[in-house]
Amino acid sequence: MSGKVIEKIPGKKPRPIEGHKPAAAVLRGVVDRVYGAAWDAKARGELVGWSSSKFPIELAKAFDLNVTYPENHAATTAAKKDGLRLCQTAEDMGYDNDICGYARISLAFAAGEPTDSRKMPQPDFVLCCNNICNMMTKWYENIARMHNIPMIMVDIPFQNTVDVPEEKVDYLVGQFQYAIKELEKLTGKKFDEKKFEETCKIANRTAAAWLKACSYMAYKPSPLSGFDLFNHMADIVAARCEIDAAEGFELLAEEYEQSVREGTSTWEYPEEHRILFEGIPCWPALKALFKPLQENGINVTAVVYAPAFGFQYTDVRSMAAAYCKAPCSVCIEDGVEWRETMAKENGISGALVNYNRSCKPWSGAMPEIERRWKEDLDVPVVHFDGDQADERNFSEEQYKTRVQGLVEIMEERKQKRLAAGEDVYTNFDNTKETDWSKTTI
Repeated sequence: MSGKVIEKIPGKKPRPIEGHKPAAAVLRGVVDRVYGAAWDAKARGELVGWSSSKFPIELAKAFDLNVTYPENHAATTAAKKDGLRLCQTAEDMGYDNDICGYARISLAFAAGEPTDSRKMPQPDFVLCCNNICNMMTKWYENIARMHNIPMIMVDIPFQNTVDVPEEKVDYLVGQFQYAIKELEKLTGKKFDEKKFEETCKIANRTAAAWLKACSYMAYKPSPLSGFDLFNHMADIVAARCEIDAAEGFELLAEEYEQSVREGTSTWEYPEEHRILFEGIPCWPALKALFKPLQENGINVTAVVYAPAFGFQYTDVRSMAAAYCKAPCSVCIEDGVEWRETMAKENGISGALVNYNRSCKPWSGAMPEIERRWKEDLDVPVVHFDGDQADERNFSEEQYKTRVQGLVEIMEERKQKRLAAGEDVYTNFDNTKETDWSKTTI
């Protein structure tokens, strides 16, 4: 597409840390263990729940509850090419094809439609939090009705200011207390404060290791591709409170550090361009997303989706504030600042945006965020139509065309900047400071 032939660089492939399995293999084993433990608990007659990905799961872990994640299950099902069948099953049940593809897959599965993509036991309760989107509430209400099971809800209202006000934290602490009472009713156990504190320590350790691994995209050349992080999303979603997930991410960061020293990378090609990839990937089309980038030497060195799961806090109040900061639940000023800071820290020369039909809150803000990028970062931005789970909403040919256009613009700009002795990639000196006083359109 760019006219250049991009080939693998000999000797670029990274090696595992001596005496350890590759971190990717370790992390795959963590997710398998989490789901295996849920099946074992079910066989023993213990309660097993389904949870939204950004529910404060530390609360449930204080009761030793086994929990699995419909979003993780739906993403795996879509990636293994069985998502469309379940989406269509949900539509046949009366659910509109305009709602989230994850929800349709999950609702079909909850109603008994089988899939071998990932085995997941049916729930005895559901844990829901609307800091992702409000559709999550209706999705989980429907699952609870199907199975006639309890739904424990933590309400986190939209964060329409940059700072989380103290009165909102007060409200959220009350929500946590409500959830604890409901979990006590569900399990017949008292809340174990010590176990909760231990779980929070593990969750923070996992988040710190995950964010450290994500930070290595800033190196030039990068020791990884942002697509690697997509492959590890199951762990940060399903195993944030598990010690082996923390250890796995620490090993992953150690591998990236080793790659920086040794000049190796999971991105084994010339790094002709560095871009920000915006949004949840199209799981059924990961290869189709990656191939045009690889063919043009475009490495993804900034992603919003992966580090968004790195919740860090010091106490219950800061935990409540941390859970307010999900990509779809923050004001546009926060959304712009996150992305622009990442672009400046990591260095990009363009951005590729997935207008994800399944995620209306995320995609709805993107036209304004794109406008800000072009003005503040002075980078070309192209977008494509996609869907995190429903492959009918992704056109491979449209995507290739958009990538080609981005390549042509980035290449022209690169040559001009090199000729002028300027930095090719964004940094804090060659971009505008994020201006909080700007009005949005």
